[in-house]
Amino acid sequence: MGEKIRVWDAPLRAFHWLLVIAVVAAILTGQQGGSWMDWHATIGLFIVGLLAFRLAWLVMGSTYARIPALFTAFISLPKYFKGDWRRLGHNPLGVLSMAGLLLLLGWQAVSGLFTTDEIAFTGPLYRLISSRDSLYLTGLHRLGYWFLVGFIALHVLAVLVHALILKHSLIKPMITGKTERTDKQQKAATGGGWIAFVVALCVAAAAVDVATGAWIPPPPPVAPPVW
Repeated sequence: MGEKIRVWDAPLRAFHWLLVIAVVAAILTGQQGGSWMDWHATIGLFIVGLLAFRLAWLVMGSTYARIPALFTAFISLPKYFKGDWRRLGHNPLGVLSMAGLLLLLGWQAVSGLFTTDEIAFTGPLYRLISSRDSLYLTGLHRLGYWFLVGFIALHVLAVLVHALILKHSLIKPMITGKTERTDKQQKAATGGGWIAFVVALCVAAAAVDVATGAWIPPPPPVAPPVW
């Protein structure tokens, strides 16, 4: 057994598993519809906060959670296909998968803020756009659901391939935060301390506050009919 070193910080791991739970809950409540849509909307706001936190953590997180590490992995895609990838953190395909999934989740979360079912449910930012535009976004939001389900299926398949065929668990390091060093040049992750964590939480809270639409002035009262 090789030496175990830190690769994923605790906030990133918490983000990952909270996002898994939130996305599953959002899918299930969205499928149920009806009174479950209030829960669906609440979970959507939670996902907005999680995604905002991850954006902040791209700058303030530990080594392998930041933009430079992800960019380095992305440009190393040719080396990865040649079998020359020896770095810690997300591999190049993992970076592409993560980016695609988070972008798709971002679209679903943001578009959901403007949706309507034309009966009882409207998103918290529905009043910012026209009814026609809201219906258009609602259609795209529903279409995006199927892309999201497909993307999640591919993501799970990739995890299974790594575990069963390549004999490399992607789940365990995301639980323990540590992985086995395979090269002496590999260094443990640093950074992502408490100050960065608090700042990222503030960014997430601000994003949720904006997404709730509480800042939007109420519509003017309807004038009584003149007989």
